[in-house]
Amino acid sequence: MTAANAGASAPQIRAANRLEAFAATAEFDRPTLVLDVDRVEAQYHALKSGLGRADIHYAVKANPHRAILERLIALGSHFDAASRGEIELCLSLGAKAEHISFGNTIKRAADIAWAHSAGITVFAADADEELEKIAAHAPGASVYIRLIVETSNADWPLTRKFGCDRDTALRLLDVAKDLGLTPLGFSFHVGSQTRRAEFWEPTLDEMGAIWQAARDAGHDLGLINIGGGFPAFYGEAIQAPAEYAARVMEMVEARFPGAAKIMAEPGRGLVAEAGVIACEVMLTSRKSERDVHRWVYLSIGRFSGLAETEGEAIRYEFATPHDGGPTGPCILAGPSCDSADVLYEKRPTQLPLALAAGDRVLIRNTGAYTSTYSSVCFNGFPPLDVVAI
Repeated sequence: MTAANAGASAPQIRAANRLEAFAATAEFDRPTLVLDVDRVEAQYHALKSGLGRADIHYAVKANPHRAILERLIALGSHFDAASRGEIELCLSLGAKAEHISFGNTIKRAADIAWAHSAGITVFAADADEELEKIAAHAPGASVYIRLIVETSNADWPLTRKFGCDRDTALRLLDVAKDLGLTPLGFSFHVGSQTRRAEFWEPTLDEMGAIWQAARDAGHDLGLINIGGGFPAFYGEAIQAPAEYAARVMEMVEARFPGAAKIMAEPGRGLVAEAGVIACEVMLTSRKSERDVHRWVYLSIGRFSGLAETEGEAIRYEFATPHDGGPTGPCILAGPSCDSADVLYEKRPTQLPLALAAGDRVLIRNTGAYTSTYSSVCFNGFPPLDVVAI
C-alpha cells in the first residue's frame, strides 16, 4: 500500500496535521496505525490540569505501545493494568510497582501471587471469591471494591460484567477486613465515551450515596477510583479535556467527603486522538441495479482492529483523496471472508462517489482499542501494524 499506487497524478488526501500527513504519504505493507506520541503528552497535560490532585492511572489496555508507555512513565503517570502481561510490560519500561494497580476484578490466583511478589499492593475485587484469592496469594494487600453502575449516560454503558450493588459492596468491605486485607474504598466506571461532564452527575449521585453509607457504617474509606469514561472526538462535539476533567472533579469532590486519594483511569480519552489508521479500499460494488447503497470494502475490518464498530457504537471519521467531491451512502465492510465483518450498515456512511479500489483511506482518532483488539491472522490477514512518530 503506497500513497501513489494510482499514479503520480492521482488526488491526494488533504491532511489536517502532521499525523495525517505522515499516514497519507508513507508506504505501508498493510493497514497501519500511526501514533503521534507528542499528542498523547499534550492530552495528558490537559487532563491532568483539570483533574488536579487526582492520580492518572492510564488504562494500559487502550493502547500498550511501548512509545506511549515510555512517554507516560517519563511524565509521572500511574497505570491501571488488566493482566500480568500489562504489569510486566510497565515494569520492564521503568514504571514503579507502587504506581500500578491491578484493576481487573477477574484474576488468576497465580497472577495475583506473581503481582504481589513483584511489588503490586493494590487490587480490585467485586466478589467474595476474588477477595479470598487476594487474601491467600497477596496477604495484607490493599483492595478497592468495584461498584456496578446502573445509571449511565455514556455512549457505551458498562453495566453488566463488572461491579456489585450497594449491599454487596458494603458487605465485601467487612469481608476484606476479616480476611486481613485493607479496604481502601470503591471504584466504578461511568461508561465509555461519556461525551459531556454533566452526564456523570446521576452516576456520581448514586456512587456518592454508597460512599456515605459505607462511612456511616464505620468504614474509614480514603480512596475513590472514578475509572474512565473520558471521551474522544468521533464527529460529535465534546468538551475540551481540561474543562471536562475539571468539571468532573468538581462534582467528585462534592460527593466523596474524606477521599484523601482520587484515581482516574483515562484510556480512550488519552490516546484515541493521537492515532490514525492508514488502509485502502479493496473493492466497491453494488449488489443489484436496484441497490440504493454501494458496498465499500476496506483492507481493515472488525477482526483486524475495528472491533469497536460492534453495534455501530463507535463511528469513526474517514479521510479520502476524493473528499470535497460528490458523495453517496455506502455500507462499509472489512475484507475477511466472514459475513459479520460489516462496520456500518444500519446507518450507512457518506463517502465520495469517486472512491475506488486502491485508494488510500485514513481512519481518524483510532489510537485507542484498535491495535489491542486486532486478531492474530484471522483468515490469514496479519494483525494491525503500528508505527510511532
